[in-house]
Amino acid sequence: MVSKKIEFDKMSGLPDEINSHILSFLPIKNAASSSLLSRKWRYLFASTPNLEFDDDNHKVSTSFMNFVDRVLALQGNSPLHKFSLKIKDEGRHDPTRIFNWILNVLGRGVSDLTLFMNLQSESMLPSKIFLSETLVTLKLLSGYGAAIKLDDNHDVYLPKLKTLFLQAGYENHGIGITKLLSGCHILEELVMYDISWFLWNFSSVSIPTLKRLTFRWDERDINGKSVSIATPSLAYLNFTDTMADEYPKVNLCSLVEARICLRMSDEQYGKAHFLDDATFSDVQHYSQMVGNATNFIMGLCNVYILYLYADTLEVLTCCCEAIPVFNNLTELTIESSPRVGWKPLMDLLNNSPNLETLVFQGLVNIATDSWGDLCFGKLFVEEEEIFSCLSSSTVKVLKIFRFGDYYGNMESQSQQIECFLETMPNLEQIILHYTARTVEDVTHVSRRLQRMIISTAASPKCIVQLISDNTP
Repeated sequence: MVSKKIEFDKMSGLPDEINSHILSFLPIKNAASSSLLSRKWRYLFASTPNLEFDDDNHKVSTSFMNFVDRVLALQGNSPLHKFSLKIKDEGRHDPTRIFNWILNVLGRGVSDLTLFMNLQSESMLPSKIFLSETLVTLKLLSGYGAAIKLDDNHDVYLPKLKTLFLQAGYENHGIGITKLLSGCHILEELVMYDISWFLWNFSSVSIPTLKRLTFRWDERDINGKSVSIATPSLAYLNFTDTMADEYPKVNLCSLVEARICLRMSDEQYGKAHFLDDATFSDVQHYSQMVGNATNFIMGLCNVYILYLYADTLEVLTCCCEAIPVFNNLTELTIESSPRVGWKPLMDLLNNSPNLETLVFQGLVNIATDSWGDLCFGKLFVEEEEIFSCLSSSTVKVLKIFRFGDYYGNMESQSQQIECFLETMPNLEQIILHYTARTVEDVTHVSRRLQRMIISTAASPKCIVQLISDNTP
């Protein structure tokens, strides 16, 4: 008897709900082509809850526009979960048709909406986006053309919105962003990229329910005037900005983790370094010219995990009246730079009574001629103060990344590690990530570290772990 191999369509035997779910993970073109298989598959595609369109996948603009029109027409009024639209335009697309697509999916109860639009002609996004009772996630990214217009004549009501991502242009600037946030009553995550709030007289993020906030502004040629952050439920803060003139209100009482890159503007930097060499009368005259970040830094006092970029250390040195006591802080990361000193590090260590883990991203800074200068920068600090600070430290784990990196002073970096070993009595572990050039370099450093532990370690329990790509 000759056996016959019988082939059959396994997917057709699956329940419609599963097949529809599978289609939702395919690129939109592939999912749409399934509608040609049979009437059953046509109806399945029509019920796909996720749609993602990208005009990069269509060389001809009319092809892309007609394709989106056909897909939306095929789906009719079926419920929609996710809609993503990415348009790089270059003058190829009709904004009226695009905005009709947005109104279509809003009418179908979309809960996850992503719009990336770079339109050649100037157009305002449909105001109905900000009156959706179904949106849970909203991401607005716009280059030229598509802007948000919100003022006293425009209502905002987003009662279910929990995640908001903004990288968009605004008319009415501060009024617009404040108006938008005021209509998000249960917002939990807010991401703002390239929001130019330096144009506004005031900037405020005041959301009682917010748990995560990311703000990123990379330009340093100009700074904001007044910035307030009142987010009592915030647990995570990732903040990159040029220091504002003032921070009238900062409430971050529930903060768990923060990554802070606060820098001076070019003008502030010039004035701050002018004051380094100024006479007393000059200081009295120009003391108000550099911004004051004290309120912002004080607002971080309850944080448990803190990452400070090198620019922030400079702000702490030049633009902060006092450093708060960080009673909850257990992990502190310091980023190094050859142009920034470490003067604030002593105050940070003294004011962190429960610090357990100290992380250095590199061991270089602006001064390298001696241990005291190397550690705490060009502002004079008595050597006794430095050793007093380290000898009273509660740190148990010291992690050092980029040891031996291209900035080069290996001897000074080795001396600094030796000083940590001989002055920090509670150290249990040093983890050293060594960017070694050869296996021989790793062997040399490893032997030197072992000698340090035997001869100078203040803590008998301390062990050193050396990690390198060239480990023998």
